[in-house]
Amino acid sequence: MRPFDDINRLERATWLDGPATVARTVVQRVLRHQGIKDVLHGVWLGHPLHPGVAQFALGSFTSAAVLDAVRGPRSGSSGLIAAGLAATLPTVASGWADYAEAHEDQQRVGLVHAATNGTAVALFVTALVQRANGGSGRVPSVVGGVIAGVGALLGGHLGYRQALGANHAEDITHIGPAEWQPLGPVANIPEGEPVRRRAGEVDVVVVRRGAEVTVLADRCSHLSAPLSDGELLDADGDARLVCPWHGSQFRVADGCVVHGPATASVPRFETRTIGQSVETRVVRIPGVDAAPNRPDMDLQHDLAVANDADTGVTRHG
Repeated sequence: MRPFDDINRLERATWLDGPATVARTVVQRVLRHQGIKDVLHGVWLGHPLHPGVAQFALGSFTSAAVLDAVRGPRSGSSGLIAAGLAATLPTVASGWADYAEAHEDQQRVGLVHAATNGTAVALFVTALVQRANGGSGRVPSVVGGVIAGVGALLGGHLGYRQALGANHAEDITHIGPAEWQPLGPVANIPEGEPVRRRAGEVDVVVVRRGAEVTVLADRCSHLSAPLSDGELLDADGDARLVCPWHGSQFRVADGCVVHGPATASVPRFETRTIGQSVETRVVRIPGVDAAPNRPDMDLQHDLAVANDADTGVTRHG
């Protein structure tokens, strides 16, 4: 048994689904305005908003708790608690916005994360109330700091283990083909409809508008939904791909996010037409290698090794 196995069990705690569903429904009813949701998700930043404001609140609270634990100046602790409380509103709002667009297992952990942090905030408020009435407020402050640390641990699990808020398309620029790959004749690509094709070892979504063919990674950066299953939206001549799972919108021309919950762009692919056929390759990051073409024998060897691993066979050479 490992120290954090209990957190893993939270992901499978179906008894949390009832309150988690209620919380999601309430948040979705309150947050209806797309512009407000985009602000809270961090679309305008190109990065999730919640981690940044949460770090400010957590740093303020835990610093206050440490000051109180070592019997430091009470005025300094109170100032830090006040700063943490000021950051609580944007932290809570952005966190619930992200929560409402998460998978069920993420929402189970997220619900406990929110409850833990809510308890910590209540304790810090209690500390200030006690001080306003002549008390020290040290005990609720220190206990609040410990509970805030537990909440931060759960938040880290959400971000790093469950990848909520991470860019789920980041690896495409590393595993996408560095060399031109055939996608077939232009005539075989439907007009004005996203379709899935294979480029090297990755799936891509192909959009043809007239003679223009655009290729993006077939993976929503939010939670990996296949964009080829989404719809193509024309907003005043600006073609957008809409994610079929959570409604993120990406500009077809460059893969940039128009509306969240996604905050990272979808990787782009270069295209060219040779005769009547379309070819594509990933747009590389300068100084970072993409996947080279590999002979069919290499691919067959990899598949054989993978099959041997499943059947317990050891292959040499």
